[in-house]
Amino acid sequence: MSQLDTLRQTLAAHREEYLDILKQLVRCDTQCIGHGILGGKERAGLEVYEQVVRGMGAQVQLEPLDEDSVQRAICTYNDGNAGHNYDDRYNVYATFGKSEPGKRSIAFNAHMDVMPVGELSFWESDPFDPVVRDGKLYGRGSGDDKGGIAAAVAAVKLLQDSGIEIPGQVQLHCVSDEEGGGNGSINAAIKGHRADACVICEATGNNAIWAHMGFVFFKVEVTGKSLHSAQKWLGVNAIEKAWKLVEALHELENDWLMRYRHPHLPSPSLNIGVIEGGTAGSTVPDYCSFSLCLHYIPGMMTHAEVIRQVEQCIATRAQGDSWLREHQPKVTVYQQGQGFEQDVCEPFPQAVKTAMEQVLPGYGGQFIVSSSGCDARIYKNILGMPTLIVGPGDDSVAHCPNEYVPLDEWYDAILLYAQIILGWCS
Repeated sequence: MSQLDTLRQTLAAHREEYLDILKQLVRCDTQCIGHGILGGKERAGLEVYEQVVRGMGAQVQLEPLDEDSVQRAICTYNDGNAGHNYDDRYNVYATFGKSEPGKRSIAFNAHMDVMPVGELSFWESDPFDPVVRDGKLYGRGSGDDKGGIAAAVAAVKLLQDSGIEIPGQVQLHCVSDEEGGGNGSINAAIKGHRADACVICEATGNNAIWAHMGFVFFKVEVTGKSLHSAQKWLGVNAIEKAWKLVEALHELENDWLMRYRHPHLPSPSLNIGVIEGGTAGSTVPDYCSFSLCLHYIPGMMTHAEVIRQVEQCIATRAQGDSWLREHQPKVTVYQQGQGFEQDVCEPFPQAVKTAMEQVLPGYGGQFIVSSSGCDARIYKNILGMPTLIVGPGDDSVAHCPNEYVPLDEWYDAILLYAQIILGWCS
């Protein structure tokens, strides 16, 4: 009997046991607060995770997040998100096997924080009560990213239960504050937690993502002059002034769409996601702010150039307005992440491809790209590790009510991760 057949038989015999790992994690409320800026509740899930991996014999290290590491990443790599609340937030690293000559190591990275559940009436069941329905497990984080965490843990457990020795070293990096832009993984990278390759366990339908867009979040603040709307002409409407800047930014986006083409990634985009201003319809507003998320193509567009163009666009438009010229808008970058590209011809992607061909029953197993960013950029750009994003689930239901992970796909991910370990580490 081949090792893969042994793994399949063992997985069939332990399905409910492995599923219980995922259920335990989904039951924990680990919501981030204010995109991680105001904090997060990861500890509840991290304590459960730590108990599980210690029970499997892992070497375990707990490491608090800190601002110094984030500031170093910002200064050196133009990546990181300053000023987050790290109270009670930390990473947990679980290590199995040994790093020995002639054998390789691999890291699996997944995040414990989940997005807020939003309006509860939109959920068909309690978001923190994992429910199996129609072959899917429902619950907040089931796909993003507790499905990935649990699959990586279960993959190591599968090897153990099958009596197959890990042929190198497996590191499980369970991080906090990913939803706030990746500060948990940035702490891991700056503090030197590296291996010979990395799998980011985000939901990809068990395909392998080799590239994603870079992203920058901006907040633009505009002041005006307030008074009663019956004398509007004596005031300055900050909302109307802000909208002039929004229109200028859309012109910049159109210019990018004409100039930048990538053979696989989408075109650059700029989304105005939040606008705030005013107190009443009868009052001329003296303040308005809007926030936007910008996605750009790695390689063709640099982080520094994108920021420069946005700031220049706003400054140029302000010069054309008598009020804004004397009352310059304030532009702040409050979240950012570099783009990510991995050469799929390198040995690690080819090892993953081989494992996908061996394991996946006619679906998944493709090399694809993503428009949204994740922590792959950190392991690739800061640590220089060959990295791919591979995991169970559909990212289109992440952050949504009734989030789920298909269970057949989740079990396949366990088997796939185990096969990647065997193929790469040996």
